[in-house]
Amino acid sequence: MNDQQKATARTCLEGAEGNTMTFPQIVGTLMEAGFESYGIDFRRATATYYLADGESIELPAHRVDADLAPTFDVARLQAAIRQAQQLVPGYTYKGFCEKAVSAGCGGYIVSFSGRRALYIGRTAETHVEHFPNP
Repeated sequence: MNDQQKATARTCLEGAEGNTMTFPQIVGTLMEAGFESYGIDFRRATATYYLADGESIELPAHRVDADLAPTFDVARLQAAIRQAQQLVPGYTYKGFCEKAVSAGCGGYIVSFSGRRALYIGRTAETHVEHFPNP
């Protein structure tokens, strides 16, 4: 992984956390830089960005100010996802993360080639969210 790719990963994480980049912008930027996927671990407060050859970079992410719910509430998670997709007034990525964790989501993985995000509950329940059509 070259320095430019590392900088791109940092820029995208900062863009999400600072609400200066949307999810589609982040995906496009990471794909252009050669990334295949990324994962967010809410419990460890990390973001990991993966290249197709297996190389990765792990970055510290913001710590979510919410307790991880003991059960995975897919309906609540989907409501948070819809708010993010529609960029409802007042939407923030940090707010999304708090809602996801409060819904029992311990983290998620985004696959660019698969055009989906896999959300994972604390007891390994999953929810797959396909990217919306452009």
